[in-house]
Amino acid sequence: MATSSHHRHQVSLESVFDLSSTAPTHLPAETRASARQAFYHIVDHFAGLETAQGLNTGGHQYSQAKLVRFTYEYALSELSRDIYLRAFFRVLTLSLDTDVAALRLDALAPPFAAFAEYLMDNFYLPLKASTRQTPQPSPITHSAVLRAQGGVATEGYIGTPARLASLRGTCLVRDRHRCVVTRAFSMSEFEKRYKSHGADAQDDDGTLFTQQTALRRDAVEVAHILPHSLMRASGNQELDKSREAALAVLNMFDYGVTHMIDGVDIDRTANALTLTKTLHGEFGAFNIFFDAVPGARNTYAIRSFLSPPTTADLGLPVTRTLFDSRTIDPPSPRLLAVHRAIAQILHLSAAGEYIDHVLRDMETNLVRADGSSELGRLVGLRLGGWIDGKVY
Repeated sequence: MATSSHHRHQVSLESVFDLSSTAPTHLPAETRASARQAFYHIVDHFAGLETAQGLNTGGHQYSQAKLVRFTYEYALSELSRDIYLRAFFRVLTLSLDTDVAALRLDALAPPFAAFAEYLMDNFYLPLKASTRQTPQPSPITHSAVLRAQGGVATEGYIGTPARLASLRGTCLVRDRHRCVVTRAFSMSEFEKRYKSHGADAQDDDGTLFTQQTALRRDAVEVAHILPHSLMRASGNQELDKSREAALAVLNMFDYGVTHMIDGVDIDRTANALTLTKTLHGEFGAFNIFFDAVPGARNTYAIRSFLSPPTTADLGLPVTRTLFDSRTIDPPSPRLLAVHRAIAQILHLSAAGEYIDHVLRDMETNLVRADGSSELGRLVGLRLGGWIDGKVY
């Protein structure tokens, strides 16, 4: 049975990894060049197999090769990419200076798939779903990722209590009670001010609403850039192993970025912005993203991976300079860059569409006759507290 074989492979590698290495450093240029050559040779091989086997990326499958490739390419620093290469080669039990000509590519299929599935099950799937619990990481791959980062002790990431009400109030003040994309004013705040002041009601800049002929009103919400669930604690106020795994992978996008959302910082204004309810949903699903405009402070081109008609309905693409405040931190360019990188990877590998497919099945407890429901993942989600009831 393939699953048992895959499990035996992981168990056989456990003794190879430990957490005693030093803090991560840049790879020597020659080592990096050799590792990159071998990395792309391996990835291209498995990408070719996917093409030859007729991989269907219409929602029922995703490209493991592209997920592995683009997670590397969208890492935001050279050090992050070096960390990723270290983790990749440790999982495949290869040296960073491996001779490409000596590679036995067929033998690398199980660990390559294990690495891709680790990224999916312990980062992309839980991050996009933003659920209460996530699947437990496999010990071997979790160890490889941690060791690649110098044995960083993610046990130190402490979960946050509920501070969402305070965050919401502060962000609404900073963002002038408007969606940062559409500029629609908060419907509830408009009603509150109009009932108090009538025709003299003003927006946060002191302009009368009656003078704003193009004023849009909508339900607005405060959205986390990286989800609050990343720092949600277990009963003993320490993060569970699944969140440690997610944070370890996140650290490979931009080494050290996890400290920006450590503990209470997950609910700081630097990790939040005000959006309409619709845009909040699409932003959280990584269907829209913010592209920093070079040379323009706090200015972004907001783009979409949604269909052209839906993108047009949302008024995208559009370029916006986010609201300034002397006393409240703006949305972090660094965190928005990580969000953008994740959005690109999910789109290019078809992992985003695949996860949507899995989550739709989860919502309906659906298991199709052709097995396309990913029963194992659905059971894992249920056991992890993602869904209630039986999976049929």
